[in-house]
Amino acid sequence: MARRTVHDMVADARSMIEELDNDQLRAEIKAQAVTIVDIRDFRERVELGVIPGSVSAPRGMIEFWFDPESPYYKDRYRFDERYVLHCASGWRSALAAKTLVELGYSNVAHLEPGFNGWRDSGGAVEDISSAAKWVKRPT
Repeated sequence: MARRTVHDMVADARSMIEELDNDQLRAEIKAQAVTIVDIRDFRERVELGVIPGSVSAPRGMIEFWFDPESPYYKDRYRFDERYVLHCASGWRSALAAKTLVELGYSNVAHLEPGFNGWRDSGGAVEDISSAAKWVKRPT
């Protein structure tokens, strides 16, 4: 079998999932028909902020929190709801969205430009640094 790169894996995932741009996500937020799932590490969230109203589900826990057969399943995640995942730049969230599709979720997308693209386009960002006083910040 030929070696596959991360670029190959992300391209494959992107061909199998729905991708949203910033305007499409804004429309879904306005319609209140979506749960935004931030898969970034907690430290990224604390340092850079979050999309208001998003929930945290770190990439390493996606399979476990979303699969009802897992002992770590979170019952907030249901197969019939709409989820839009995002990471910093759209790579991890593409892979995670593909994973959710493989688990049986059919109404899943990811934010193609990621959080960085969202923030850079003027998207709303909430500071959650006060929620993590234990995080040491560079001086």
